[in-house]
Amino acid sequence: MKRLFSALLISDDAREHLVHALRPIREEHPQGLRWTDPDNWHITLCFYGSQPNDHTDLAAHLAQAAGASAPLNLSLRGAGSFGHRTLWMGVGGQVKELKSLMTDTIIDLDNPPPPQKPHLTIARTQERWLVADLVHALLVYEGPEFLCDELVLMESVPGEGRSGGPRYDILERIRLG
Repeated sequence: MKRLFSALLISDDAREHLVHALRPIREEHPQGLRWTDPDNWHITLCFYGSQPNDHTDLAAHLAQAAGASAPLNLSLRGAGSFGHRTLWMGVGGQVKELKSLMTDTIIDLDNPPPPQKPHLTIARTQERWLVADLVHALLVYEGPEFLCDELVLMESVPGEGRSGGPRYDILERIRLG
């Protein structure tokens, strides 16, 4: 069994822009936050949990969803939190189309996952007070626009990434449109 999810990757320019914007915040708060690895940054479409090692059916489903979606012009913009513990950057641009693609990647329509706000997770913490301050500081962030022309099927391998976080392996790349 593999822990799988589908996602969109951000461009190198968008990644570098956000890394640069976060540098002063990371230096000001070296403790209390577990920052996600920029090499792992992605916009999750749908999390599937444990799935069989043979993911042929899931890949076929994703190919159908990707084929029905044109490439998306997106940007990272603003910030928010989930439960005052997970800090994320918001997504701007063709968000309506992105939400449609997120819905199309769901495999069990009888038992769909809870609706998600398109986002990119940048940090996690137990210091609830800290997240509110950081969200406020990052609300004005606006990154460069980038084109997403493929979705990826990824495996999450807990504990095998940098600093003990998850390692993400791309299993499939599927063109949009």
